[in-house]
Amino acid sequence: MNDTALYAQILGIRSPWKVAEVKLALAAGEVSVFVERDQTIPMTCPKCGATVPGYDTRQRKWRHLDTCQYKTMLVADVPRVQCPEHGVVTVEVPWAEPGSGFTALFEALVIDWLKEATISAVSRQMNLSWNAIDGIMVRAVARGLARRENEAPKHLGIDETSFRKRHDYVTVVSDQEQGHVLHVALGRNKKDLTDYYDSLSEEQKAGIESVSMDMWPAYINATLAKIPDASRKIAFDKFHVAKYLGEAVDKVRREEHKVLLKQDCKDLSGTKHVWLTNPVNMSDKQWRWFRDLRESSLKTARAWALKEAAMGLWHYVRRPWAVKAWKKWLAWAVRCRLQPMKKVAKTIKEHLWGILNAIILKVTNGPAESINSRIKTIKVRSRGFRNKERFRNAIYFHLGGLKLYPEGIMR
Repeated sequence: MNDTALYAQILGIRSPWKVAEVKLALAAGEVSVFVERDQTIPMTCPKCGATVPGYDTRQRKWRHLDTCQYKTMLVADVPRVQCPEHGVVTVEVPWAEPGSGFTALFEALVIDWLKEATISAVSRQMNLSWNAIDGIMVRAVARGLARRENEAPKHLGIDETSFRKRHDYVTVVSDQEQGHVLHVALGRNKKDLTDYYDSLSEEQKAGIESVSMDMWPAYINATLAKIPDASRKIAFDKFHVAKYLGEAVDKVRREEHKVLLKQDCKDLSGTKHVWLTNPVNMSDKQWRWFRDLRESSLKTARAWALKEAAMGLWHYVRRPWAVKAWKKWLAWAVRCRLQPMKKVAKTIKEHLWGILNAIILKVTNGPAESINSRIKTIKVRSRGFRNKERFRNAIYFHLGGLKLYPEGIMR
């Protein structure tokens, strides 16, 4: 087998294209594979498929997988055709996608690397510019989103994740069952979530059974406005309620600790984390120490008891019983004379309808929190992002469950 036939086999070149010549430049460490189109075969418009006359040709080059450690380039004079309907259009080539300077096999290799390393690391390993590698990622994400089927998620998770410090966030919508990111918005206001809901059909919106989220008003209002019967589907999960209660307990502890120190009492010194630790996760030594604290007359002990009582109200299966239990807890919290706990009790009372939904529907925002944790790992590995669009692309690339590879490449 001669070199042209060999490369035709390797590249999968078929009629009307053929490998005309292979040149090796030892000094430059480069192999050039010249590909020609059979001019006797009529050309068609890549948009409508109509047989059309040629217009001109333009030489193009594509980076291919290395040959025996030699940089390999495909070179071809690519025809442009003149279509009565679409004007002058460039003919598509079978070894690369439009707009790419790389063959499909080369892009597939880079995508494999990007799944394991950062853009900067892949750029160094492939001896390509950062922008070239980023371009491959951008095309892969665009390709994956275009191929995404008309999904009908039943259980949505909505969470925010930090882009930078100083309250700069993006909104992440995920499929709680599949664990895939469905939508990334570059802010966290009502419109950001409304845009996602507007992309769904009425049938898709009606099929949503639960929307798990925190108590952010913009998310609540967007969902109430766009999802049918949303007041029975929005769920404020246990994780966020526990977070609010834990913060209130810690505030009580800090206020009480200041007072006790003025009285030369150090009972609360070094106890910050123990009040916030789940008793199930405590060692025997920690539990013995903490048992004396929680059974004391400290205000912090009362606040902790309130928090733990609330955490025990998530096992109900019928709404009336859950309502009765939470109202009893709210009455206790209002009478507790601990201002931080009273404040969080007011928040819980205002959002009790969504808490009850979470209890009855048995849904949590745990999968969304897991995705958020993985996003943070991506951000740390990349040493942060300067551009929100690239941040969004990275989230879709790693967590979107997308089909990223060029057409015809199987992975």
